[in-house]
Amino acid sequence: MLENKFKTKLIKTIKTRFPGSFVFHLDPNELQGAPDLLVLYENKWAALEGKKNGKASLRPNQQHYVDLFDKMSFAKIIFPENAEEVLDEMERAFKV
Repeated sequence: MLENKFKTKLIKTIKTRFPGSFVFHLDPNELQGAPDLLVLYENKWAALEGKKNGKASLRPNQQHYVDLFDKMSFAKIIFPENAEEVLDEMERAFKV
């Protein structure tokens, strides 16, 4: 599956699973390595770095920002093979 196809499907899934959420594509030129997606839900937020599969390589700084943002709220690298697990974890984080 192409990465952009996966992200399109992922955004639809997030909006269904978290009604009323907002999902924004972040500009990769604004901050190199920042995650692709910002999810706002009620009074919580999450940042997700989408990859086409679990073997896809990370670009410079991506792991750094995922780790940093995860300490602030919730951030993960997500791909088709782990999507359900990450969304379950995000749901638990949003309920805290």
